[in-house]
Amino acid sequence: MSRIGKKVIKVPQGVTIKHDEKAFSLSVKGPKGENSLVYNRGMKVVVNAGEITVARPDDDKNNRALHGLTNKLISNLVCGVSQGFEKSLTIMGVGYRALVKDRIIELSVGFSHPVEMKMPVGVSAKVEKSLLTLYGIDREVLGQFAADVRAVRPPEPYKGAGIRYTAEHVRKKAGKKAA
Repeated sequence: MSRIGKKVIKVPQGVTIKHDEKAFSLSVKGPKGENSLVYNRGMKVVVNAGEITVARPDDDKNNRALHGLTNKLISNLVCGVSQGFEKSLTIMGVGYRALVKDRIIELSVGFSHPVEMKMPVGVSAKVEKSLLTLYGIDREVLGQFAADVRAVRPPEPYKGAGIRYTAEHVRKKAGKKAA
């Protein structure tokens, strides 16, 4: 049995859930916003007062894989609309900086021109010195956008300059040695 799949998802106060069993969809609405999910037809989702459980029909390999996935996706929906998610990126390098203008992040990271990135719907950003913090209710969209921002200038291994996740550790290489 999947350890993640058999966990019961607690629904916090202020979060409402609409479950459509015929369309295999779940809509969640909370204080931060609303989000929805269409889950796999093989999974059985039961919504009770204050909790959600996910069950699988049999021990088929595909169903075992989808059991934990479906549970975690629903858990992320509930957590996103109640608390929200955040990703922090550190911008390191001489003259490297970021600006947030309306729905656009402008990155000056050593290129001849600033790189402008449009934020997806549901994602917001805040910049404090060299720390770029992204906020959102959809974990997948937020994580993908953070990865796209990091891909503009990934950290290089000699000086460590570039954009990295705050908790990321970059191993530095030794430079050339004089003979």
